[in-house]
Amino acid sequence: MKTEHTFIAHPTTTDQINALKAVVKAFNVKFEVKKQLIKDDKSTILNNIKKGLKEVSLMQKGELKATSLNDFLSEL
Repeated sequence: MKTEHTFIAHPTTTDQINALKAVVKAFNVKFEVKKQLIKDDKSTILNNIKKGLKEVSLMQKGELKATSLNDFLSEL
């Protein structure tokens, strides 16, 4: 029997995370784990965006050489 219910838990310790995983596995419930962005992560993301915009500006002025898409992807 399928339902349209979704449960979202916010564990704060590793023990809570492990206990929740054990329960859902025991009941054969499909689940996924997602990391929540914390404040420091948000500021890091914003700083990286600002840095990227600055680099684009420098490329447009010809002060920084652009990287080809193939080179960029091969670095990943």
